[in-house]
Amino acid sequence: MKILGISGSPRRGQNCEKMVGVVLELAKERGFEADTVFLSNKDISPCKACGACREKDFCVIDDDMEEVYEKMRAADGIIVAAPVYMGNYPAQLKALFDRSVLLRRKDFALKNKVGAALSVGGSRNGGQEKTIQSIHDWMHIHGMIVVGDNAHFGGIVWNPAEEDAVGMQTVSETAKKLCDVLELIWKNR
Repeated sequence: MKILGISGSPRRGQNCEKMVGVVLELAKERGFEADTVFLSNKDISPCKACGACREKDFCVIDDDMEEVYEKMRAADGIIVAAPVYMGNYPAQLKALFDRSVLLRRKDFALKNKVGAALSVGGSRNGGQEKTIQSIHDWMHIHGMIVVGDNAHFGGIVWNPAEEDAVGMQTVSETAKKLCDVLELIWKNR
């Protein structure tokens, strides 16, 4: 089974990429394959709502999104980490989410994949829950199975992530829940 970790931050090597690293290390320890999409090193343009993907099996915008589509299709679970920008996730992640409409239009390619969310903000209550809710909304639109951290919505961290022991525990618990649900699904196939 494969878990894809998506960092929705435009900042390379920062909190979101660190959180995804923690999640994927835990997943690897449990025998999962892991892959990443870090928006800090991707060129993904906004959707133009041109409708071409209704007719074609690809997006007409020439950028890094084709690689992302393949990684999303190949994953059994997807975990998305996002910083809080003005009360929600950043524009770079919104572009990825909007462009994922192609996968929805192509037989709901993300349906029944397990999804989870992580968010980091400038304070303990800096918009992380709202950001996670928005990520969950995207997952629900695709028909994904959404999990939290066994107690709340997902991993909620205060910047800087590596200094927030309480927050990083919620990241670990979210990763464990994602793995647990994937194992339950595969066991019962």
